[in-house]
Amino acid sequence: MPKFHARVATPRASRNMTRLFKHFAHKGEVRLEDQQAEVVFVFGECRMFAGPDQLLIDCQAAAGEAEKRLRFVIADHLNRFSGDEALQVEWQDGPLPDAPAEWPA
Repeated sequence: MPKFHARVATPRASRNMTRLFKHFAHKGEVRLEDQQAEVVFVFGECRMFAGPDQLLIDCQAAAGEAEKRLRFVIADHLNRFSGDEALQVEWQDGPLPDAPAEWPA
């Protein structure tokens, strides 16, 4: 399953992530905490990590249509829920470097 990631500059990373994942709760299985969240859709999954000045996004989906759909859904909805920030999501292939492997206990 292809993995892909993005780093999105925003001073409101936690707020944007929280709003986005509250919306996703009716579309997939969501786990949300203060500084990280994950969603599992039928077509792929995505984790986000909110830092002080950026949002780190780490996703995976089956190659082809599922991957295209997940990339679109995450970027499109993030922009919808970020208000007037006009966030730029530039996807990179591969897993997010240095992403936490597990949720904290």
